[in-house]
Parts: sequence; C-alpha cells; structure tokens
Amino acid sequence: MPLQVTARLPDPMVDALDTAAQQLRRSRADVIRLAVEHYLEDFDDLSVAIDRLRDPSDPVLDWDQVRRELLDTD
Repeated sequence: MPLQVTARLPDPMVDALDTAAQQLRRSRADVIRLAVEHYLEDFDDLSVAIDRLRDPSDPVLDWDQVRRELLDTD
C-alpha cells in the first residue's frame, strides 16, 4: 500500500496546482505524483552527470577539437 505524505504549500502554488489539475483533468494527487516523479528522474540524471564530471578518469573533450573532427569527416 502506498504511503501518504503531507506537505504544506503556499497558496499561489496550490492555486497553480488546482489549475493544472483541472486542465489535465487529473486530481491534485495525480499532478503532485507526476511532478515528483519527473523531479526525481531529473535529480537522478543530474547526479549521474555530476559524478561523471567529478570522475578524474573520465576524459574531458575539447569542443573545438571535436567540432573540427566532425566537420572534417565526409
């Protein structure tokens, strides 16, 4: 069974949530669930990107060199 989570939101955010829910023909809970899912997916992607940036064994590419190599290929 899913757990219930309670959060306090400022009135303007609740108004925007209600507007989105109405336009999407979804409940508040559905819109919140979708928003959290998307946020967590983005957070995971950003975490992987940051880990890769911090990895000293991951080579850093020079954009100008890569561009020249791509443009020189026929």
